[in-house]
Order: sequence, then structure tokens, then C-alpha cells
Amino acid sequence: MELIRGLHNLRDKHKGCVATIGNFDGVHLGHQQVLAQVLRKGRELGLPAVVIIFEPQPREFFSGNQAPPRLTRFDEKVRLLKANGVDRVLCLTFNERLRTMSADQFVDELLLKGLSVRHFVVGDDFRFGCDRSGDYNMLRHSGERYGFSVVNTETFDVDGERVSSTRIRAALQSNDLVLAERLLGRPYRVTGRVMHGQQLGRTIGVPTANIRMHRFHCPLNGVYAVTVTGKNLSAEGVANVGMRPTVNGKQPVLEAHLFDLDCDLYGQLLSVEFKAFIRPEKKFEGLEKLKQQIENDIKQVRNYFLTGAL
Repeated sequence: MELIRGLHNLRDKHKGCVATIGNFDGVHLGHQQVLAQVLRKGRELGLPAVVIIFEPQPREFFSGNQAPPRLTRFDEKVRLLKANGVDRVLCLTFNERLRTMSADQFVDELLLKGLSVRHFVVGDDFRFGCDRSGDYNMLRHSGERYGFSVVNTETFDVDGERVSSTRIRAALQSNDLVLAERLLGRPYRVTGRVMHGQQLGRTIGVPTANIRMHRFHCPLNGVYAVTVTGKNLSAEGVANVGMRPTVNGKQPVLEAHLFDLDCDLYGQLLSVEFKAFIRPEKKFEGLEKLKQQIENDIKQVRNYFLTGAL
């Protein structure tokens, strides 16, 4: 799969495609339905399937730190799109220029001159252009004028309710991992590289792998039973997602203690899959109290993996 960063990197070889557009945060079952539709049409026309995404996501541009947490980091989103068979991902920088672009400019610069789109698939709530002035009807009329077809996807429901990133985010924030898995079509996981931390875990006999979060604001918070996979690695463990208040942490961190494993994981790309919620994050009166609680967490999580119950 090819990742194209920005309109300025589009070349003549990228012209002619079947495309869709959106945040695709989580690449959930609703997104997967859209992708399947794009892929089918692409095969029918003999054209590549292209997904257009934004970085940052528009709500992050407008709201900054007040924007809702993402379900997936950028690199993980790209991996998921690739796994779903997408041929190309075009990532547009959402900046002031893109924000002020009119709907007509959007169609002209991106769909016509940039991609020469032959068929365009949009979600049921898609809006675009300055002040969200463009919609499905505007696209359909543009398609009739310039020679590309446009279809509007149907809502994908689970339990009679629309599958959306907002719904999945709410499920995760209430620690309903079962519902989140049903809506995503897979267990919820976070992928990232192991970084050097303060190594406080080693001083209390509980070494952890610290996953780089960068600007990623995870919708989960607390202690969880997890499974962790990487290159030649598969392990069970207990993980904490949060600010580490006992040691006055300044940035959110995902720390995972892997059971029965003693090896150097620094720099490795790990995928942490969340299996069950154990408890909220809490500030303890010193490292000894924290150590006692972690030991209890480990016992509880080991029992969970043995019995399937908490």
C-alpha cells in the first residue's frame, strides 16, 4: 500500500481511482463496510482504491486538547487500512488553507485535478468545504457535471444503533470492552514502541514496558488485564494507562508488566490488547503502597487468565 502525504505529492500516476474520505478513526465495522464498497467498485472498474484522511483530524484542529480522544494513532490507522486491502492512503494536512477551502475548490483541486476520481463513496453524514457547506447532494451534482459517480453509504447498525467512533469511544470510557470489540470487529488494542522510562518498576520488582503515547490521548484509563504481542513475542500481563499520580507523572503513559518474561524490549513495536478492566488509576501514599497494590493486581489478572473471571 502507498501512503501519500499531501496534495503536493500527487503525481500523474495517481490519477484515476475509486475513493472515499473521512477520519476513519478506529477503522470500525461501519468503516469496513465503506472500504468493502470502495474495493468492490475498484475491482469492477480496474482502478485503485484510495482512502483520503486528515492529520490532524478536523476536531483536533478546532478544539486542540479538548478534542475527544482518538481510538487509533495515525500509524495504527494506516496499518488497519492496509489490512483491509486499500491500495493508497492520501493524508491531507488539516490546516488553515484546507479549513478555508470552499466546497467547489475541494472538488476541483482534490477530486478532479488531484485524483481524477471516477467513483466516490461517502459516509451517510459526510460534510466538507469551508463551514461544512458541501454535502452529498452537492457532490452528486458535481459528479454529473464532471463525469464521476457518487454513492452514499447506508448506516451500519449493531443492536439497532449506528456504529460510530463516538459510540465506541463511549464504550471504552465506560470500560465496556465487550461492546467496543463488537463495534470494532476486533478487540481494542494500542500499538507503539517501547521507550526508556524512569525504571521505577524495576526498583519495586515489577519491571514494565512503557509504550510511547506521544500526543495520543487514549480513551482508556486505569488498570487492565492485557495480552501483548510483538516480533517473536506473545505474553499475558497487567497494564496501567494514565498519568501515574503516585510518582507525579506529567504525560500519559501505557505501562505493561508482562508475566514470566525477562528480555530487553526497548525499541520494539508492541501491540497491547485490552481484555478486562481491573480498577481505576489511583494515587498511593508512597512506592510501598503502590507495590502492594500492583502485587494484588497481578494476582487478580493471573487468576483472570486462568479462569476467565475476575
